[in-house]
Amino acid sequence: MKENRTAGILWMLATMFCFISLDAIMKHLLETYSLVQVTWARFFFASIVAVFACGPRITTLAISRQPKLQALRSVLLMSTTGLFNAAIRTTPLATATTIMFLNPILLTILSIPLLGEKVTPRRWFGVIFGFLGAVVVVQPWKEGLGFVDHGVLFLLVAALFNANYQIITRKVRRDDPLTSLLYTAAAGAVVTSVIVPWFWRWPAAFDWLLLVSSGLAGGLGHLCLIRAFQAAPASVVAPFSYSSLIWATVFGFVIWGDFPDMWTWLGAALIIGSGLYIFYGERKSHEDR
Repeated sequence: MKENRTAGILWMLATMFCFISLDAIMKHLLETYSLVQVTWARFFFASIVAVFACGPRITTLAISRQPKLQALRSVLLMSTTGLFNAAIRTTPLATATTIMFLNPILLTILSIPLLGEKVTPRRWFGVIFGFLGAVVVVQPWKEGLGFVDHGVLFLLVAALFNANYQIITRKVRRDDPLTSLLYTAAAGAVVTSVIVPWFWRWPAAFDWLLLVSSGLAGGLGHLCLIRAFQAAPASVVAPFSYSSLIWATVFGFVIWGDFPDMWTWLGAALIIGSGLYIFYGERKSHEDR
């Protein structure tokens, strides 16, 4: 595929819209249905999208060169999704999205023991400011020192799991991206299908539509992400992932009447700024080699 930076940016913007639409749908469904049932729908219907995306090549794409790593990657994504879903029951969508922006910061820290990378002073500077941003968003002083809302704790663990998921994704780059998509969707569908009968509540007609839409949004989001990185360099498209905060704010305000307070915006600015600082610092160091 020829490089097309405009197309890559548009694909990334579409990716973020799909993912935040998924989050908003799940947050709405969790007001009525169990965590297990909503998570099941996200993976089950996403697996259908993955199968159609693979098409006639599915028998080839279903074979991974690194099946153990793919299995671990799938477990990490399932855990991230479950924790995130549990958190957004009580946490505003924009706040949850902001905390998940800790991903590049956690990746920087975890890359030391897991990938054997050296962290420069520039990267540590970005990590420190990102951590300060997370503290501002969490606001531990609001209810007294030592108190942190359980939803925020779920999100912090979800961000940690997601960073590990991204590291494993780097390690399975020998596989086709569609193989990775198929593994994560199918593994989540199989595991949740085993336990969902004990948590099942028969959905209303419109809720069936929402359950199907959650899987479609998740599957299409990953497909758009693949297309974004195929069309343009990561250095061009990755920063546009922060557009998800805009969508999260819009959905949160329109559906639930939530609007981020001053502390959330300040924390978001620190986290996004540190993420971009780390990202462009990495690109510059790569160019200097």
